[in-house]
Amino acid sequence: MNIVAIGGGTGLSSLLRGLKKEVGERVKSLSAIVTVADSGGSTGRLRKAYNLPAPGDIRNCIVALSESEQIMQQLFQYRFKGGELEGHAFGNLFLIALTDITGSFMMSIKIASQILRTKGDIIPATVGDVHLCAEFSDGKVVMGEEEITNYGKENKVRIKRIWIQPEDTLTPIDAVGRIESADMITFGPGSLYTSIIPNLLIKDIREAVERSNALKVFIVNAMTQPGETDGFTAYDHLMTFLKHSGIKKVDAVIVNTKMPSSSILKRYLDEGQEPVVPDIARIAREGFNVYAEDLIGDKEDFVRHDPDRLADLLMRVYYNYAVLP
Repeated sequence: MNIVAIGGGTGLSSLLRGLKKEVGERVKSLSAIVTVADSGGSTGRLRKAYNLPAPGDIRNCIVALSESEQIMQQLFQYRFKGGELEGHAFGNLFLIALTDITGSFMMSIKIASQILRTKGDIIPATVGDVHLCAEFSDGKVVMGEEEITNYGKENKVRIKRIWIQPEDTLTPIDAVGRIESADMITFGPGSLYTSIIPNLLIKDIREAVERSNALKVFIVNAMTQPGETDGFTAYDHLMTFLKHSGIKKVDAVIVNTKMPSSSILKRYLDEGQEPVVPDIARIAREGFNVYAEDLIGDKEDFVRHDPDRLADLLMRVYYNYAVLP
């Protein structure tokens, strides 16, 4: 089976950690198509300095798929403390330096992937210097991934419309080819407006997904995100994804049904985040096939999908469809 995972942020990294264990077994090839519109932190500073795609989510995916020694993974994620390099991740600087040396952002990713021995390919959604823009319900237009989330959080307003600039940015031919030859394409988990949808705002990717005969699976987030999906149910996540991505349909929807422990939940509630209500019947009534299970981890201090549970469910979802007449 050929799998293409589309998204960004910690959600995509978590999914890849589970799926990489299936590479060479039930998975023949694994490809991650990653958003590069991030504007915050080390990534944002490097983008402004070098006018390159955002390296942060790319770096996280390389580490997630890595089979190298733990020290190499730790080195790639290391953040400098103090001085002019304060807050910069070593992996981000490494990718920027490789891009400068080779003259190609794509080549820098391939070299870094070889060094960290990834069990899969990481492909940026575009090699262009793109920026995410959003219009809010109060009429305000905001540019920048981090700025969009912050504005929504501070002003308690909804995102009305979202797009990328430039709108005609191109995607690597490798990404189009992988999508068209995929057996399964996953969307999420991750920040709905700023990690998942941006990939589909690129015309080449959106049209390739629409052409693909792959099984298309949308993975609903476990928690709401302040400034983006406040109060969203599972149904709201799905409908918002379809509306803004331009994707006409998905074949299956994965929903977490497990609630966090009371101590972890209290911390999230204090930060304005709530468990996503699994309104499964409402999704099913719209004609979608829903797979609802306990999918968040038991041991972490954060509410995230358990990589192994999620990967196992995706395998079952695919084979359920494979045996259908």
